[in-house]
Amino acid sequence: MNNLKTYLLSLLLLIPLLNQAQILIRGVVTDQKTGEALPGVNVLVMGNEHLGTATDFDGKFTLNKVPENAKIEFSYVGYKTKVLSAKPFMNVKLAEDNQKLNEVIVIGYGSTKKSDLTGSVDKITPKNFNKGPVTSAESLITGKIAGVTVTPPSGAPGEGGSISIRGISSLSLTNQPLYVVDGVPLGGGVSGSRNNLNFVNPKDIANIVILKDASATAIYGSRAANGVVLITTKKGKKKDFHFNYSITQSFSEPYKYVEVLNSYQLKDLVYDIGDPASINLLGPVDPNDPNNRLIQHTNWQKEIYQAAIGNEHNFSASGSLLEVPTRLSIGYTNKDGILKTDAFKRTTAALNLHPSLLDDHLKIDLNARGMYTENHFANRGAIGSAIVFDPTKPVYDPASPFAGYYSWIDPNTNLQYNLAPANPVALIDLTNDYSYVKRFMGNAKFDYKLHFFPAITATFNVGLDKAQSKGHSISSPDMPTSDASWQGIHNKYSSDNTNKLLDTYLTYKKQSGKHDFKAMLGYSYQALEFSSNFYDDYKKQHGAPDFNQIDKSRQVMLSYFSRLNYKFNNKYLLTATLRADASSLLNPKDRWGLFPSVAVAWNIHKEDFMKNSIFNELKLRIGYGEVGNVNGLAPYKYLTRYTVSNSTAAYQFGSNFYNTYRPDPVNKHLRWEVGKTTNVGLDFAILNHRLSGSLNLYKKETKDLIIFALVDPFTNFGNRIESNVGNMTNQGIEFQLNDIIIKNKDLQWQLNYNIAYNDNKVTYMPFDQEVGGIEGGVGNTVQIHSQGHVPYSFYVYQQVYDTNGKPLEGVFVDRNGDHVINNKDKYFMGSPFADVLMGLSSSFSYKNFDFSISSRASLGNYMYNNVASSKSVPINLSGKPFLTNIHSDYFNSGFDTFSDTNLLSDYYVQDASFFKIDNISIGYKFPKFYKNMNLRFFGSLQNVATFTKYKGLDPEIGGGIDNNFYPRPRTYSFGFNLDF
Repeated sequence: MNNLKTYLLSLLLLIPLLNQAQILIRGVVTDQKTGEALPGVNVLVMGNEHLGTATDFDGKFTLNKVPENAKIEFSYVGYKTKVLSAKPFMNVKLAEDNQKLNEVIVIGYGSTKKSDLTGSVDKITPKNFNKGPVTSAESLITGKIAGVTVTPPSGAPGEGGSISIRGISSLSLTNQPLYVVDGVPLGGGVSGSRNNLNFVNPKDIANIVILKDASATAIYGSRAANGVVLITTKKGKKKDFHFNYSITQSFSEPYKYVEVLNSYQLKDLVYDIGDPASINLLGPVDPNDPNNRLIQHTNWQKEIYQAAIGNEHNFSASGSLLEVPTRLSIGYTNKDGILKTDAFKRTTAALNLHPSLLDDHLKIDLNARGMYTENHFANRGAIGSAIVFDPTKPVYDPASPFAGYYSWIDPNTNLQYNLAPANPVALIDLTNDYSYVKRFMGNAKFDYKLHFFPAITATFNVGLDKAQSKGHSISSPDMPTSDASWQGIHNKYSSDNTNKLLDTYLTYKKQSGKHDFKAMLGYSYQALEFSSNFYDDYKKQHGAPDFNQIDKSRQVMLSYFSRLNYKFNNKYLLTATLRADASSLLNPKDRWGLFPSVAVAWNIHKEDFMKNSIFNELKLRIGYGEVGNVNGLAPYKYLTRYTVSNSTAAYQFGSNFYNTYRPDPVNKHLRWEVGKTTNVGLDFAILNHRLSGSLNLYKKETKDLIIFALVDPFTNFGNRIESNVGNMTNQGIEFQLNDIIIKNKDLQWQLNYNIAYNDNKVTYMPFDQEVGGIEGGVGNTVQIHSQGHVPYSFYVYQQVYDTNGKPLEGVFVDRNGDHVINNKDKYFMGSPFADVLMGLSSSFSYKNFDFSISSRASLGNYMYNNVASSKSVPINLSGKPFLTNIHSDYFNSGFDTFSDTNLLSDYYVQDASFFKIDNISIGYKFPKFYKNMNLRFFGSLQNVATFTKYKGLDPEIGGGIDNNFYPRPRTYSFGFNLDF
């Protein structure tokens, strides 16, 4: 009976629904401006996600069984969404949405619309950031921007990568760009810090803007000689508070090892080429085995590496507090390295307040950001030692005098044999190297629109960036060594770096008819103060006078800057800047530098003759600018300075020893390096901004390069001193393409591709500079700076091969035909810099599922395999009281002699071009899984795959010399993100 009542009640409830009128809708969707039909427009009945369609090629659509009081939503990429009441026939006109062109982009000392840019500027947002457990800002944009090379960090946790914009511009100064966080140019790092950008939690970053050419960077003057990276953090908004919590768990493992001989291969090789004494040095064999197999098989690389665990927690609260937009965030990261004992812990906190007063005439930005890190640094000497230590020996030996770690012991001294490698596990376990780093960065920015003259805004920005560190480096007295005086090491250090900033400027805006003016005039003061204290407890105990070393320095930069922006009829744009910089790093006579820039742009798509074209945007840009550079120059180079001697060079007077002082090199005529850049660019967008991109051609000439020049050998200054000698050029082409392939309610697919070519050459240098020191021999180098060639070109001998393609040891091409093989027979063989760089990334989502992949390619770069060259010769397998392992490349080269000419053979300079899949990420979102909470689960894989001909560990190592490299791990991560 109850079931019957329920059934009848259900029928009664359904009657209104059955009787609700339903209609058939037909219609057409067109462009409001041109009247052209729009195919692929999403037509959706609101409140019914299953009832919808898309317009056909003629812009037509049909919907059946639509409730007559329903609302219909029309959405299309590049157009404003429109919601209309249902009608039998609907003629819908959609207006173009210029949001992309009206997008505000932060530039130096202000912001502008994307459509008003005249320089080469790129912006990237969290939507396109690289995914995964990223700990530093630069890793977010790897492979994302044409012409911007981001060399990922090594495998050490918390370590930062390096950014190069359009190649290198200096041979002795820094080639890193200027980093500006929320309007504050960063100061330097401190001892014990893994990365200068660690204090910015990547989860707090709202966007990153790259200023590339001089017309865009000149407003920052000399600090921007290598481009500018503007980091803007997330801000609160005037709305109810919104909270976010995320957790990421990661698992890292080494996925590739240096190829060395295993115990069986080493044993066979010793039997082949070793003497009886060497054979006796092999590890013990199994007495019960007729094949005399070894008992011990130690893979030393696996002994020092580990599977590493990491976790990350982030919480943020954003909203309006007492009508003040506020955002608070807290983050915690705890990561172990794959090299045992390596660890990184970081806690960050940030607070942003943005009140507006006086009827919005006064806007205030208050930013405070703090970081505390604990670092435990593993002994990286274990990496090289693990490659060469005898695999037939055990990790531990109870008879060893070195805390039970197996070592090659000289029975006459009970110490380790001289030149014998140290037990890599002992190097790890008996070293305790740790640091604590604190950093605070804050700024207060006031923008006041004058009540009595509202066209003028006065801006005042004051900032402080302060970092402090302290640390200890302890090596146990039990460390294996051949030094009879060894009693361990206990070093203490501390450092302090303070960066003070004051910016003040006036901005004038005026619009009159078709004319738009914007002018700015300002002043900037920045002071950097650095101090460090190094304390050697061992030296103090033994009475050495130099046990405590103190280093202090200060540098100041004063600047005056101005900028004029003019726009006519929204079509023709002009930007002109002028900045005067003075740096205390230079002598008073040459201290001031004047750096101008000018750029023009033409919004071609706004011309009348382009009204019916396919272009939603078409802009031509031409710019020229100059910037100076002294970044990275040590202070006081133009002043007379003295360096105190160490304890080995003290002067004895009676029974006492006194330190002496020697003068340092002085150059009173050091002046600015000056880079002059010309840029021609074209920005475009078609198909309602679904396909957009840019093309840039540039040339940068750097004059008066600061390098170490030869001096008179009788000056008592050594043989080189920093001088303005040499010129260099960078020229290239960049192409960026963004394609929204599919975008509708359920399915979205976007593709981003970039490619860049850069040609870098030294155009003038009166003498060659040999650089690129390597392990092996004494003072050997494999690179050179030479006029007419790429800087850091490999300069080596040309190897001769037999008919089977095997190198002939000691046989090289006599390139100058004098029948003598010497330095004159070396030649230029490639460089570590790629000719072509490419980035390809794609993101895909279907309903609540999302997927993304990021990849890169580098073509034309070379690497010197110093691991193979220095460790593949069996010099310690015969005639020595100890054995060492060798690199398996010995079976390819067959080199038996450890000679300078072999080390400098082009056989070891290898093609390091590569294609890398950096990251694959997937996620699934549960919208409103509980009340107003949104939950997303995600997983990612980093360092997915590398395809290369390079025979070493990794084809991507800064500087182009592969030696003792901390391998990048493969990392698996998963977690969830909760919005509420």
